Amino acid sequence: MGSEMCIRDSGNTIHALTDAGYQYIGIDHFAKPDDELAIAQREGKLHRNFQGYTTHGNCDLLGFGVSSISQIGLHILQNPTDLSDYQNLINAGKLPAVKVISARLPDLLRRYVIMNLLCHDYIDFKDVNARFSIDPMTYFIDEIRQLGEMQADKLVDMDAKGIRVLPKGRLLGRNVAMVFDTYLASKEGNRFSKVI
Repeated sequence: MGSEMCIRDSGNTIHALTDAGYQYIGIDHFAKPDDELAIAQREGKLHRNFQGYTTHGNCDLLGFGVSSISQIGLHILQNPTDLSDYQNLINAGKLPAVKVISARLPDLLRRYVIMNLLCHDYIDFKDVNARFSIDPMTYFIDEIRQLGEMQADKLVDMDAKGIRVLPKGRLLGRNVAMVFDTYLASKEGNRFSKVI
């Protein structure tokens, strides 16, 4: 009952904001049609990072302070979550990064797919093939199978051309994208049923 209430309330909020002239960007973001986020989404230039939606997708982000996250080139770094650990590293003249992830080609491929699903509600298999020289229907066969339940519920539509998040599925866009996140999948398994 609680999840149904949350989804219904989210739907009511979306309707109220769109009726007030806001464009639903995705997840928890809205913007007026003349805002740079709305324009970037319409032009296919919208990006998303760990801080949310942005028009600046190809820039480095430097995080300062406890638990902050930086993204520099192909590397993601996180500072300690404990203040004294953070201060000790700073006082020792060391980079206060305790977690460092360096993206590999499979990470870049999945990031591209996730980004397009979250920002544009669509993945074009021909485009993915041209960029990464893979057959997406073969490479993502397990993910496509996982999305079968969402397709049956008319949240997504899939065919040989690609995957589309349908209007009804936009509230669960994060769950569609999470299917392609191997790091999350290895920790928790399928979270779609948990949300519903």
